[in-house]
Amino acid sequence: MPQSDANSTSAWFLWISPSIADLLFLVIFFALTCGVLAPRLLWDAGIGWHIRNGQQMLETHTITRVDSFSSTMSGQAWYAWEWLYDGLIAAMHGAMGLNGVEFFSALVIAATFTLVLRLALRRGASLLTATALLLLSIAACSIHLLARPHLLSWLFGVVWFQIVDSAAKAEGPKRRRLYWLPVLMLVWVNVHGGFVFGLVLLVLYMVGGWIQYFSSGQADDQRQIGELHRQLGIVTVVCFLATFVNPYGYKLHQHIYGYLSDRFLMNHIDEFLSPNFHHLPQQGFEILLLVTILALAISSRKLTVAQLLVVLFAASSGLYASRNLPLSSLLLVLLVAPLLSQTFAATGERTDLAPWLRAMFRTMNSFGGRMEKMELSFRGHLWPVAGVILCLWICLHGGMLRSSQLMDARFDAARFPVQATEVISDRVGAGPIFCPDTWGGYLIYQLYPKAKVVVDDRHDLYGPEFFKDYLKVVQIQPGWAAVLDDNHVTRILIPARSSLAILLRQTPQWIVVHEDDTAVFFRKLDPELR
Repeated sequence: MPQSDANSTSAWFLWISPSIADLLFLVIFFALTCGVLAPRLLWDAGIGWHIRNGQQMLETHTITRVDSFSSTMSGQAWYAWEWLYDGLIAAMHGAMGLNGVEFFSALVIAATFTLVLRLALRRGASLLTATALLLLSIAACSIHLLARPHLLSWLFGVVWFQIVDSAAKAEGPKRRRLYWLPVLMLVWVNVHGGFVFGLVLLVLYMVGGWIQYFSSGQADDQRQIGELHRQLGIVTVVCFLATFVNPYGYKLHQHIYGYLSDRFLMNHIDEFLSPNFHHLPQQGFEILLLVTILALAISSRKLTVAQLLVVLFAASSGLYASRNLPLSSLLLVLLVAPLLSQTFAATGERTDLAPWLRAMFRTMNSFGGRMEKMELSFRGHLWPVAGVILCLWICLHGGMLRSSQLMDARFDAARFPVQATEVISDRVGAGPIFCPDTWGGYLIYQLYPKAKVVVDDRHDLYGPEFFKDYLKVVQIQPGWAAVLDDNHVTRILIPARSSLAILLRQTPQWIVVHEDDTAVFFRKLDPELR
């Protein structure tokens, strides 16, 4: 075959063949839309009030500033800091129902993991090492594999880190990519509170730059570090100012600080508690941490001071709160995979090893090198595009592909009070509904505006004093009945096997309206009718 024909065939092959990253994207994407992982995305009821809030904004053409979903906080100031996500997800829901919500969430998740793999390879990681560590990261991320706005923080955080870290190693015009960060921040601050993470990363690189500047004895190094430091300083200030471009201005910052610094809420909200390493996601992060320590100990290549600070930040934030595990693990993959890969490559050249061991490492490194070169040469990515278009078409047709129902997104009836809510919907009645905070979003999704809840999982809205009273009820502490009376509660929907359900069954003034394996619905008798 002539050389030109061979080159032409090779070019077409690189355009139409899927890469490993493409296959990874497709596996994750379809597992979360049409596969076994699809129900997992709707395991958190909070998406319910996100959808309804977005619908409310789209209908009124105004950004939410007061609560309208609960009876206890109705009319009170509400900082709906994820308003932009709410509007977007409501539009997706309006066009495709819950299938659209799963489609968008799966797309963000698959894109994030695929991007991490590609970036790890470009940063010098071998395909095998990067894939192995990414699998550990996916396990850690599974703790929050939910259709919620934090998924965008995963994606933005990875992009943000890559821009900052690559600019720190670049020179001259290549550092201009830093000036994209304020643009990204304008979006980030309006879709999720994780924007604080971006500011922390900038500060870490600033501190790392200071340390390197004062520890370096070479004038050229100090000049380069100083130039980078000035640019980082400008970008940090502009990004910080960009965080005020939100519907609530500086009050959003005050609100977030008050929320995150409240010790009662931080000690009682599950996602803010430290990880329980008896479960798979936490164990994935634990192994990743151990691999990180090993890589730092044996690698001949050293991380920069700023990168070490990022490692410490990722490890400490992941150990501090479970909600930080996903982004922390993704950062560790990007930093550790190249270190381990270079260590394995150098092992094949060590003369103090047995010949057969050196030969094994050389063979692995040679094969891996060819795989990475081929992986990075694929440029078409047609298969992921085709997969997304196909799934979008399925969503727009009610989840159907011809006569097959491939997508049927719904809340799990074993996890949420699906049957009981149908009964409540038929018998709306009067008065608010008391339920666990983890069910509140689901009731808002199903019943608003016909009925309001007493509480849901917007903990920053209700505040610590309210949740102290809420815990009195669900834990049957002294004064629990008074809390219900103070909030004018005449209807209660709670898990069928909860302690409160057992007690209410024995209380004459509460009667059972409906009961199933998941939930029991109580109504309070009118004292005048007893």
